[in-house]
Amino acid sequence: MDRQLLSGNEAIARGAWEAGVQFASGYPGTPSTEILENLCRYDGVYCEWAPNEKVALEAAAGAALTGVRSLVTMKLVGLNVAADPLMTLSYIGIVGGMVVVVADDPGMHSSQTEQDTRHYARLAKVPVIEPGDAVECRSFVLRAFELSEKWRSPVLLRTTTCVSHSRFLVEGGERLPVRKAEFVSNPPQFVPIPLWGRELRRRVESRCDEQSAAASVADFNTVMRGEGAFGIISHGVTALHCREMFPEADILKLGWAWPFPDQLLRDFGACYPRLLVVEEGDPIVEEHVKSLGIACDGKNFVPRTGELTPAVLRGVRSRFLAEEFRAPEPFPEPLPGRPPILCAGCPHRGIFYALARFDVIVTGDIGCYSLGVFPPLSRTDVILCMGGGFSMSQGMVHAGEKRPVVGVVGDSTFFHSGITGLLDVVYNRGSSTLVVVDNRTTAMTGHQDHPGTGRTLMGESVPAADIAEIARACGMKNIRIVNPYNLEETVAVFREEIARDEPSLIISRAPCLLKERRPVGPTLTIDRDRCRNCRKCLSLGCPAIESAAGSGPVINAGLCAGCGLCRQVCRFSAVVEIEKADGRESGTLQQ
Repeated sequence: MDRQLLSGNEAIARGAWEAGVQFASGYPGTPSTEILENLCRYDGVYCEWAPNEKVALEAAAGAALTGVRSLVTMKLVGLNVAADPLMTLSYIGIVGGMVVVVADDPGMHSSQTEQDTRHYARLAKVPVIEPGDAVECRSFVLRAFELSEKWRSPVLLRTTTCVSHSRFLVEGGERLPVRKAEFVSNPPQFVPIPLWGRELRRRVESRCDEQSAAASVADFNTVMRGEGAFGIISHGVTALHCREMFPEADILKLGWAWPFPDQLLRDFGACYPRLLVVEEGDPIVEEHVKSLGIACDGKNFVPRTGELTPAVLRGVRSRFLAEEFRAPEPFPEPLPGRPPILCAGCPHRGIFYALARFDVIVTGDIGCYSLGVFPPLSRTDVILCMGGGFSMSQGMVHAGEKRPVVGVVGDSTFFHSGITGLLDVVYNRGSSTLVVVDNRTTAMTGHQDHPGTGRTLMGESVPAADIAEIARACGMKNIRIVNPYNLEETVAVFREEIARDEPSLIISRAPCLLKERRPVGPTLTIDRDRCRNCRKCLSLGCPAIESAAGSGPVINAGLCAGCGLCRQVCRFSAVVEIEKADGRESGTLQQ
């Protein structure tokens, strides 16, 4: 392979293929999604989108126990879902190497939290490796598999949004030989009942001590020499940013972040009268350095929240070195705002517009439909986590909430963790109205397939799981399927189902327009002679409907998807079809 310009995610995929990975599983989540999308293009690797991260990790663990190498991918909050098997897998260990790639998101570019995966490494007592760029992403994956097999332990490879999506020139290598899967039974090692689990627990502690000693001499950790004026301890891409902002400092870049390389930290700290720990997220390294009796600064100068970009580190420098610093002036004319909004023609818009007709509480979920919280729709009251849209509705109902409760999840989320919430509502006699907004894809992360699409990550056609049949098997009696582009029908179904004193499921079924790449119907326009400027169409929050100050609304023909919702809400029949002639808009109105 010649040198190629690869993103961190592409480099991880390349490194996994070179490492001889034969099984890879994950759940799509920005910023980790592209790893499996790239890995599945290589020969000799089976890749799959699992229903959720817990299933992905468990499947990869099964593969690793047969002796082959396996990879798991997820974003930071996905590790919450996969934490249960990870904790036990640390005890029983693996045979073939197993690497769990977790992409953290400092700055919350696409996530609901800024949680720090290093906490999970300490809790599970497994190593965590942190590459700083795409070159290290490739090489660290290879090394992580070596560490995994040396200590028969899963290894976490922690990236961040910056590392996942930034690009470097990467030189690849050849693929290592693959292995034959052959499981060898060993219950005292692989069955952690208390009788054997207590011994496994002691082995974990011994393993951590050995890993700490190895980390102190491993070349994962490097010292980037400056002028030696003071010392900085940092990690991953943050250390590379520090190299730019602190040229006079010597920087210890931690690539093997846990177990901590205690001896290395002591040796480095003893060389400098002043030491600064610069880390994104929580003060995990800082607290440990202080516990070793090494004086240092850290979060008293470094922000605990947000991404540590070079601009942010310039402010850290000014505080740490007492330098005068003036933040860059803003643009003289601010850029126009671009609030997050459902796409023009999005089928979810009809659902939230219809819900606005009722005095209900809406428990939402993670997906494109999270945007239903913003004006003018404003029809989501709370969001917790994937699957929580259903489960929270059950708690509110049984807590005695007087208003009806509507729980909303997407189709991919339904398969991820919504089924159990629906089962809870049915089994424990809830009365909430449950809604699955089924747009036939995992839209928010880039249109990945899931069990309901009838297609796998490897491109195979398979039976599509039926949401209605699954719900029926769970005992749900009242199931309705609606076309969200038909507002009258949708409102009528909501009116009937919300009034029930028992649970019901409404499935909104219409494909994502960005995936289909075709309009719903003909392009529409507004007849100025008929329009009364009541602005009712603006209540849909459709980005194709524009209105300048002092003028009536207009439809941007370049954005209109022809969904017809504006036509249905207009009381003056002012929204009409626009004819096309020779590929150009003629301006003639169809009556």
